[in-house]
Amino acid sequence: MINMIQFLEQNPSVVSLLKENKASLIGITELEQKAILDSFDEELCIENRLWN
Repeated sequence: MINMIQFLEQNPSVVSLLKENKASLIGITELEQKAILDSFDEELCIENRLWN
């Protein structure tokens, strides 16, 4: 799963496709996929707060 997260960090366009349900992660459950996507949302919130 770490490799999957690293891939998504390097390819943010795939994260967008996942959020739009235009792509899926093979071998990852729906719950795991939701957790991964939620973590990307949380990272963006933290980054934005640091810059404000």
